[in-house]
Amino acid sequence: MLHLVFEGAKGIPGLHVEPTPSAAALGRTSLLYGTPGERHAAIVGLGSAHRLDAERLRRAAGSAARAIGREGYKAAAVDLGAAADRLGAEGGVQAWVEGWLLGSYAFDRYKTEAARKSAVSSLRLLAGSANREAAIRLAEKARLRAESAMLARDWCNEPANVMTPERLADEIERRFADVPGVGVRIYRGDDLAASGMNGLIAVSQGSRHAPALVELTYASDPSLPLVALVGKGMTFDMGGMNVKTGRDLSEARFDMGGACAVAGALDLLARSGAAVNVAALIAVADNVPGSGALLPSSVVRYPNGLTVQVGNTDAEGRLILADALLHAQRLGAAEIVDIATLTGSVGHALGLRVAGVWGDPAITEALRSCGDSCGDRIWPMPLVDDDEDLLRSDYADLNNISSSAYGGACAAALFLRRFVGEGVRWAHIDMANTVQTPGDRGYESAGATGFGVRLLADYVERNAGK
Repeated sequence: MLHLVFEGAKGIPGLHVEPTPSAAALGRTSLLYGTPGERHAAIVGLGSAHRLDAERLRRAAGSAARAIGREGYKAAAVDLGAAADRLGAEGGVQAWVEGWLLGSYAFDRYKTEAARKSAVSSLRLLAGSANREAAIRLAEKARLRAESAMLARDWCNEPANVMTPERLADEIERRFADVPGVGVRIYRGDDLAASGMNGLIAVSQGSRHAPALVELTYASDPSLPLVALVGKGMTFDMGGMNVKTGRDLSEARFDMGGACAVAGALDLLARSGAAVNVAALIAVADNVPGSGALLPSSVVRYPNGLTVQVGNTDAEGRLILADALLHAQRLGAAEIVDIATLTGSVGHALGLRVAGVWGDPAITEALRSCGDSCGDRIWPMPLVDDDEDLLRSDYADLNNISSSAYGGACAAALFLRRFVGEGVRWAHIDMANTVQTPGDRGYESAGATGFGVRLLADYVERNAGK
C-alpha cells in the first residue's frame, strides 16, 4: 500500500508513523515492511503541497514504480487522497497512471530473464470521490500516452546493429499497418531521386544502408488545415567524413529521437481518435564514413532551387530535414513543426531538461504551454535575421555550417527556415539535449526519454485549425 505525503506532514492516515522530513521529498519512496501475513506499506514523497501539479505527481509515480518493482512486489495499491485534494480525483488518476507506467519502463530485451527488472503487474487506485467512469476513461488515456512514449523509447534505445534505416522504416510501416485511418507511404531509391530528395541521398552515400522518407497521414477531420510533423531519423550519426571522436560513441544511436517523437505522436493521435488532419514525415538515414561518403565542399541542390555547400558532414541533420520540409509543402501543409536532435549547442544554452524552439511566435508559445503541461518542456529561442550571413558560402547559396563557433542551434534554425515557403507557419524544435537521460529520474529511465511524443500530440490536438 502506497501512501502519499507532503512536506511538513505530522502523520499519515492509516499509518501509525511520523514521516521524517526527507521521506516527504519529491519522488522519495520509503518502504515499511509488515510482519508476516500483513500488508507492507510505502511512503511516497510529493514535496511541497503548494507546488504540486500533474507533472510533479507523474514524477513521484515514476520513482515509486521503480522502487516498488525493485523490491519484487507484484501487486500494489495507492491512496491518491493527498493528490486528489490538489488536482482533483480524476486528474490525480491520470497523472499517476501515466507516470507509473513510464517509470516502470525498462529496455531489457537483450538481457537474460534472470537479469531483467521486476515490475508490478497489478495496481489498484484509491481515488476517493472520483467519478468512476470518468476516472477509468482518464486512466485509459494515460495508458495510451505512456504506450506511445514507450514505443519511441524502444525504437530509439535499439542498438545500431539492429535499428538500421531499413529496419526503422519497416518498423514504422508494421506499427501502422492495422491502425484505422492511417496511410503509409515509403519513398526509397528511385522515388527519392524522382522527388529531388537530394539531401537524404547525399548524406547516405557512405552507408551500406539505403535511406528513406516515411510519410504517414491521418485525417480524421480533413476539413482542418494540414499540420505536418517532421522528424529527423538518423539511426546512427558517426559524423560522416567529419568523423566524431570520443571514448564512447554509442549515444550516436539517439540521433533518431525526432523521428521516434513524430511516429509516437501520430500513434497517440490515431489510437486516441483525435479530430485532426496531420501528416508525419520522417527522414531516415545513417551518417557514416565510407568509400563513397559525402565529402566536405560538396554541393547539394534542392528542388526549391537552393544550393548548399557542405562545410561539415556532421551537420547532416539539416540536409535531410530540408527534404522533408519541402515535401511537407508539396503535400499542402499549412503548418509545419519539425523536431530533431540537431545541435549539441542547444544543451549549452538550456541544459539537459528543456529543449529549444524557434519560429512562428504563436506556435512556439502554444508548444511551450503544452510542454509545461505534459512535462516535455521547451523554451522559445530567437531567430536573428542578421545572423544569416554566418551561413554564407563562396560558391553556393548557403553553407550547412555556421562560420561562427557561437549560436550553433540558432544558425541551424536559420538554415531550416530557408526551406519554408512564404505563407507556411513553421516551428523547429531542437531536442538534442533532452532525447536521453544518463540515469533514472522521475518517470524517465536511463536511455531514451521519448521526449516530444506527448508534446506534439497535445499541440496538434489542442491547436488543430487555429
